[in-house]
Amino acid sequence: MSVHKSLDLLALDLDGVLTLPGDPEWDQARQAWNLAVDQQPVAVATVASVRDVQAVVTAARRAGLRVAPQSTGHNASPMGALADTILLRLSQMRGVSVDPSRRVARVEGGAQWSDVTSAAARHGLAALAGSSGDVGVTGYTLGGGVSWLARSHGLAANHVLAFEVVTAYGEPRRVDQEHDPDLFWALRGGGGSFAVVTAIEFALFPISEVYAGALFFPLEQAREVLNAWARWTDTVPAEITSIGRVVRFPAVPDVPPHLAGKSYTVVEAATTLDPVAADDLLAPLRALGASHDTFATIPVERLDQLNMDPPAPTPIYGDGWLQTDLNAEAVETVVRAVGSGVDTPLLAVDLRHLGGALNSGRGGGAIDGLPGAFLGFAVGITARPEAIDRVRSAVTGIQDGLEPWRAPARYLNFVEQPSDARSFYDPLTWARLRAFKAAYDPDDLIRSNHPIPAAQA
Repeated sequence: MSVHKSLDLLALDLDGVLTLPGDPEWDQARQAWNLAVDQQPVAVATVASVRDVQAVVTAARRAGLRVAPQSTGHNASPMGALADTILLRLSQMRGVSVDPSRRVARVEGGAQWSDVTSAAARHGLAALAGSSGDVGVTGYTLGGGVSWLARSHGLAANHVLAFEVVTAYGEPRRVDQEHDPDLFWALRGGGGSFAVVTAIEFALFPISEVYAGALFFPLEQAREVLNAWARWTDTVPAEITSIGRVVRFPAVPDVPPHLAGKSYTVVEAATTLDPVAADDLLAPLRALGASHDTFATIPVERLDQLNMDPPAPTPIYGDGWLQTDLNAEAVETVVRAVGSGVDTPLLAVDLRHLGGALNSGRGGGAIDGLPGAFLGFAVGITARPEAIDRVRSAVTGIQDGLEPWRAPARYLNFVEQPSDARSFYDPLTWARLRAFKAAYDPDDLIRSNHPIPAAQA
């Protein structure tokens, strides 16, 4: 069947909406979260139900097209050209239900973390949510999921109980340890190459409040603060997750006036420890003379404000890496790249402390932990086209400078540029993922931002 006829029939069949090039809503429908990414698919199917997802997959197969599932459009840059692809937007499927007796949430495929954290908090429960409330639950979880509770609870993927999917052949399935265990394993950390996820069930935790906040220091103290923080991370318990950052806040209305247009070295942290015990641990960092100290006991659902991520789609260029150490020489590399007096286009360089439950591997999925001691990310805003090359050069430069301390592996969710997906996995896991791709989607109908190619027969 021709592509044109298949799309016409699909438009009539959907409960949702099919948007085509030239339609008034086209630019809005195809927009990724990163406004610098120009997605140009054959069509955008904004689905309203599992039946809609089945219809899209079936129509794509008949027309010789592919399907790219997407909810919020975070980390869309590695997707590449979509000329032969229907962009399947699940953004209207945001239902969340919580079973407080079982401490389990069921979340539809287009839900954002803010949908989940607010629903769970009504029952005194917490999810292993992303640091931004507008991040999609599905993509985050398929890649692993590093939360503010990660050092004490591990990856979000470790705690998935079941997926509801539509296969590459248009079949709905519930996938768990007893049903399609190979696919269940692959979806926990293997990314979105294997099926369209329409819902996830995962465990919640009896946490209603956390002690969390940030210490802001003058940018001139970057060397002193980052060195002290790095040594501090050697001793803190797994109940504390923290980030060391260098941030240049833009002078825009969304940024609080006392931060807008200013630059800081920042230490952010969240803990389930008693505030008195936490304050004892924070004392050496506070002794460095923070200009602002925001630590307080807060509702756990407010953790999505701690990292001060942009609240709306933004044009950016960024990329991440795993790091084995943050010694004095590595800190010096960061300071030379983004410290005081350096002319840099980078908005932020973040170093997230790993270890604890993230290193233990407890969930049995394609990834169940992360190697290394820190998870780095560098990013700049690219509001003008001429800024892209300069930001890209700065991101690449800091990655290259930190090469002596970078781990061989990478973390899927923090790699925002096209990359060979084998760098996320050990050789055995990579071989298994390719075999399961061949078993569940041998025609490569379902595509993701970091694709797993099918093993050759």
